[in-house]
Amino acid sequence: MADKKTSSVTPPTNPRGIPAAPFVDNVADYVSSRSEVEPTLRSFQEMISKYQFMEVNTQRRAQGLRDKIPDIKKTLEMVRFLKLRRENESASALETNFELNDTLYARATVSPADTEEVYLWLGANVMLAYPIEEAESMLDEKLAAAQKSLANCEEDLEFLREQITTLEVATARVYNWDVVQRRKEKAEGKGDEEAEKAA
Repeated sequence: MADKKTSSVTPPTNPRGIPAAPFVDNVADYVSSRSEVEPTLRSFQEMISKYQFMEVNTQRRAQGLRDKIPDIKKTLEMVRFLKLRRENESASALETNFELNDTLYARATVSPADTEEVYLWLGANVMLAYPIEEAESMLDEKLAAAQKSLANCEEDLEFLREQITTLEVATARVYNWDVVQRRKEKAEGKGDEEAEKAA
């Protein structure tokens, strides 16, 4: 059966371990008899469903990263701004408004001496104080990791789309091959009947 052929050789994968879809070049080599057509088509449909499921999850993850990256960049810019003001000895106190919640802001005066550390939200209602250099380093790392993850997601999405297309083409080839085989068998059957009538 087709499943035996595909399971005997480990399919190649992309860098994140997503297996490549089988490429059906010659259907007669892939499907040796018509009895294998239905299981093969079913197997292709299952693989397409799995790839589509992975595609939806990867799109969600990529969208989450696209939303998160601007926030990290904005926070990193603010940390760098505070670090520069702290290093500039002649800098005066900074007057600013900061958000307490969605509709409530407070006015504050921040002196350069008060910028030895910053408080960062880590998520899940957790905020930690970091020395400003450590905060900058951590945000740099988080930004680089998020950008790399987004690039990986985009690469995976492209790979998944290619696999779905490959399987759709393979499905059409196997189905068309089966139709041709049925027609041949039907034509051969009619030819035999006519020969018997003539005899």
